[in-house]
Parts: sequence; structure tokens; C-alpha cells
Amino acid sequence: MKRLLPAFICLFFVVLNAYAHKPSDSYLSLGVDGNAIAGQWDIALRDLDFAIGLDTNGDGAITWGEVRAKHTDIAAYALSRLQLAAEGKSCPARVTEHLMDNHTDGAYAVLRFKAECPAIRETLQVRYALFFDIDPQHKGLLRLQYQDVSSTGIFSPEKATQQFSLVRPSKLNQFLDYGREGVWHIWIGFDHILFLLALLLPAVVFRRQKKWQAVDAFKPTFWAVLKIVTAFTVAHSITLTLATLGLISLPSRLVESTIAASVVIAALNNVFPLFGERRWVMAFVFGLIHGFGFATVLSDLGLPQDALILALVGFNLGVEVGQFAIVAAFLPIAFVLRHTWFYRRIILLGGSLLIAALAMTWLVERAFNLKVLPL
Repeated sequence: MKRLLPAFICLFFVVLNAYAHKPSDSYLSLGVDGNAIAGQWDIALRDLDFAIGLDTNGDGAITWGEVRAKHTDIAAYALSRLQLAAEGKSCPARVTEHLMDNHTDGAYAVLRFKAECPAIRETLQVRYALFFDIDPQHKGLLRLQYQDVSSTGIFSPEKATQQFSLVRPSKLNQFLDYGREGVWHIWIGFDHILFLLALLLPAVVFRRQKKWQAVDAFKPTFWAVLKIVTAFTVAHSITLTLATLGLISLPSRLVESTIAASVVIAALNNVFPLFGERRWVMAFVFGLIHGFGFATVLSDLGLPQDALILALVGFNLGVEVGQFAIVAAFLPIAFVLRHTWFYRRIILLGGSLLIAALAMTWLVERAFNLKVLPL
């Protein structure tokens, strides 16, 4: 371990420079009326401060006066990273009002704007690039309203340009749309992925006399993994449903901090066994908290009231499909490598320490609402 520690530290800081910061979201609402678009964009002040500098006196507190002095810069920065188009022609936008609002994770600048299109018929194209150059985890959550037709979308660096239909979707299409968003959310939710991987890493080995030994057969391993994944699925499905329906609500910072803590504990359990072989218990307990994290995204996307249950089930099943895809990709490779020193020392032990260190950074950032590194 002493020989491997420097390599782990170097790898840790490489990954840290890419991903170790508090995930950020912005909330974009568009309402289409004829050839006009009315929009509202809620953007976190902490993200704008990092991008263009709002805290002019450097006291760590962003005041309304400091934000007001930067209205022109905020509008120029934001609108340069949002392009709307219909029928192949651009729809130029202009900011009409600046406001501020408080979300569960802090203060947000609110930009209200209008855009005019030469013609809008059946589709609207949106290109979103806010913060993608400085924050690879940033997500833009879109809610599009046209008459009584509602559409949603999640923008990320990999899905920066999307096209939305203004035609009333069928129930099946709504189900599939929310299913795709569920798959996409789990694939870009690094904390959820790392929690799942931390649980999966020891699946192909077992402890005997304080040493890891390879399992003999794939079938028992598969059933053990299925037990863990099922426990996680059942747990987060419960809280996802309760939170989305408004029956239970928890503060966003508490949820995100606890999710980061769950990743730390799951990873360290592979180094200093606390739960032993009862990882399914850990998956269920922390899965309840992860469900609140999923619910936050689903609530921000907005649920169609005429297909509430359909959208909720579609999103949840999408999360499960994305989750099982990760398991299907990881488990066979891990099983093949289970006898090797490389798997036991580098992947299992080293990977667990790396995950724990990364998640600990997330925990500090989320609990204290700060960024450890200037990224």
C-alpha cells in the first residue's frame, strides 16, 4: 500500500480537477405563444460569481447591489450561451427583467426575457451552453410550455442541442420521454454512479482471514448483486414517489450532503468492513436518501398533470435501466479479473480509496456550500 499510495494520490487529483465540486443546475422555462417566446432563467449566484465575478468587495457575501451592478454582464453572459431557433431560423432574445430568488440550495439570479421567431410551427430547437466550459457537471433543466402541451429536457455538455416538438405527445411518448430522462440522469449523476460502484467492487471477492479471495462461480455473485441493486431500487423508488408527490420534503443541501456521505461510507466499507456482507442493507438505507436526489430533478423538470403517474413511473424505470446498464458493463469484467492482484489491489482497494476521497470532497463542498478547487 505504501508503494501504491503516491499513485493513488496523483490519480485522485487528476479526477478531482475534473469532477470534484458541488453539482450545479439552472432552471429554464420557455412559454411559446404564436411566434413569441417568453422565458425565465434561474441561475445560481455562486456559479455566476465564479464565471464573471459578482462579489466585488471580496467579503464572501453577494448582495443585491453587487448583482444589480452586473445586470448587463449577467445578461450578456447568459444569452450568449443560449440559442433558440424555429423552422431553421434564429429567434433572438433580449432580457426584460432582472430578479433574485431563493432556492433550497441558495440564491439565484432570475432573468426574464422575450424572443421573437420568424415562424414557429411544430418544433423549437434549443442550444444551451451555460457553464459547460468551466463545469462539466452543470445541468440545464428545461420546462417548455405551448398551449396545453408541456415538454421537458436536461441539457449537459453531451446533450447541448435538443429539438422539442410542439405537437401534443401521446401517453406512450410522454412515458418514453421521461424514461429517457431517467436513464440520462443516472448516467450523468456521478455521485449515484460512484455509490453503486462502491457497492459492486467487492461483489466478485469475499473476505477470509482479513484477505480478499476470489469467488468461485458467477451465479451466486449475480444473485448477490441483484439483491443489492433491488434493495437500492426499492428504497429510492419509495422516496422518489413520496417526494415527487409532495408528501415528504427535505432541504436540498441536506440531501446532497448525505448522498456524498453515503458514497464515502460505501467506499470505506471496502477497506474497513463495517457492514460486512450485508451491503444490501447499506444499499437500502442510503437508497432512501438517493431517492430524494432523483425527486429533485424530476420536480424541476415538471410533471404533466394529465399523466402524472405515467411520467413518474417512466422516469423511475429509466433510472433502473441506466443503473442495470452500469451493472451489466461492470460485473462481467470484474468477474474475469477477480483472481488478479490488479483487481484486488488497484481496482478494489485503490478504487475504493479514490472514491472515498472524491466523495469526501463533495461532502465538504455541499455541507459548507463552497468549492475546494477553483474549477
